[in-house]
Order: sequence, then C-alpha cells, then structure tokens
Amino acid sequence: MARRKNTDPNARRDALLLEIAQRQFRIETLETRNWDRLDFHDVAVWAIRDALEEAFEAGRRAAEVTATTNQP
Repeated sequence: MARRKNTDPNARRDALLLEIAQRQFRIETLETRNWDRLDFHDVAVWAIRDALEEAFEAGRRAAEVTATTNQP
C-alpha cells in the first residue's frame, strides 16, 4: 500500500515545533486538552530562550534551503 503524502503545508512546521517543545520543555503535545494541569506548564526562562533559539535556527536553515532551490 502506498503512503499518502501529507498535503498540509503547516504539518512539517508543526512537527518541528512539537519536537522542540518535547525536547526543551518535556511537553508531550501542543494540542489543547482543556485541563489546566495538562495545558499550563512552569518553564524556566533559559528553556524558553533555548527553544526560541532552536526555532530561529530552524527557520534560518529553511530560508537558506528555499533560497538555494529557487536560484536560476
């Protein structure tokens, strides 16, 4: 059986954000679960900084790839 390619343009971004959240914050999902205990987390400022830096670098790398593939 052939696998269907995910056509959601945000799926790759969302997967990367989830990976960062899991790695930096030990959060298992970014989905709202409507339960304060599961939806709110105490996070250290250095973990927030690390996650933001990781997301920024991922965006920079993606822009580089896009720029190289769009060159004539």
